Amino acid sequence: MAARNPGTGLDLGWISKVYVNRAAIERHVERIQEQRTVKSNWRAAWLLKAVTCMDLTSLSGDDTPSNIHRMCYKAKHPIREDLLKAMDMHDKGITVAAVCVYPARVTDAVNALKAAGCNIPVASVAGGFPSGQMPLQTRLAEIKLAVEYGAREIDIVINRALVLTGQWEELYEEIRQCREACGDAHMKTILSTGELGSLGNVYKASMIAMMAGSDFIKTSTGKEIENATLPVGVVMMRAIRDFHWETGNKVGFKPAGGIRTAKDALSWLMLVHEELGVEWLKPELFRLGASSLLEDIEKQIFLHVTGNHAACHDLPMA
Repeated sequence: MAARNPGTGLDLGWISKVYVNRAAIERHVERIQEQRTVKSNWRAAWLLKAVTCMDLTSLSGDDTPSNIHRMCYKAKHPIREDLLKAMDMHDKGITVAAVCVYPARVTDAVNALKAAGCNIPVASVAGGFPSGQMPLQTRLAEIKLAVEYGAREIDIVINRALVLTGQWEELYEEIRQCREACGDAHMKTILSTGELGSLGNVYKASMIAMMAGSDFIKTSTGKEIENATLPVGVVMMRAIRDFHWETGNKVGFKPAGGIRTAKDALSWLMLVHEELGVEWLKPELFRLGASSLLEDIEKQIFLHVTGNHAACHDLPMA
C-alpha cells in the first residue's frame, strides 16, 4: 500500500457547488473505449498488470476454510507456470494484490497464505457490509475484530442514508471513527455508488471519504443492482485528482462488482491511465475487486500463448 492518507478537516465549501455533467462524462467514456485499444503482446502485458492489481475475492454465504485455502493458493499462483514461462514472466513474482474475505474467514486466509510462504495481504470487508445499516458501535467492533484476526486492509461500507439526506458532517464523523478503528490497517471506503442517487452525490461522498482519511475509495459492494460503471469511475477518479492537487495526498481507487471479463479489466486500466496517469497503475493505488475475473484473464493468456481456446481441463484451478 502507498503512504496513509491522513485526511483533512471537513470542508463543506469544497463540495457545496459541485455539478456533474452526466452527458459529457458518458461521451468521454465512449471516446476512451473507442480510441484506446491494445492488442497482442501489449494486451497480454496489460492483463498481467490487471492480475497484480486484483483483490481476489470470496464473499459467499457458503465460504468454508477449504474454499479459502484454494483461493489463497490461486492468489499466489494466478497464472499457470508454463504460460508465464512462455512469456518470460515466470520469475517476475506475479501474484494478486490481496485476497478479500469476510471477517470470520480472515484467520483461514492468513494461515493459508502463511503456509504458502507468501506475503500477500488479507483484506476483510467490515463495518456492516454490505448494507451499512448496523449501529455504528457494532460496525466499529467488527472492524476491530477483523484487524485483530490479521486483516491488513479493511473494506468498510458507508451508510448511504447519510448521503441521500445530505448529512455530510455525520458521514465524515462515521468514516473518521472507522479509520481510527482500523489502526495500522489500510482502509478502503465503499460508496455503493449505485445507491447514491446521482453522480453529484458520488463526487461529494468521494470527497468526504477522502477528507475523513480513507486510503482508497471503492465503487461498490458487488451486492447492489448497479455496481461499478465507467462514468462513476470517472467521477471518483476526478475527485481523487482534485484531492491530490489540493492536499498532496494520494488516495487509491478500487472498482468492484460486475467486473468479470478481461475486456472489463482493460477498460478500467485504460480509464485509470487516462484520468490519473501511469503513477496510479500499481497495486498501491489501484485495485480491481473481483471473484470471477481471474478465470477469464487466465483463459485469454492461454489463448495468447497457445493460439487455442482453453478447455476446462486446461485450467482446472481457474
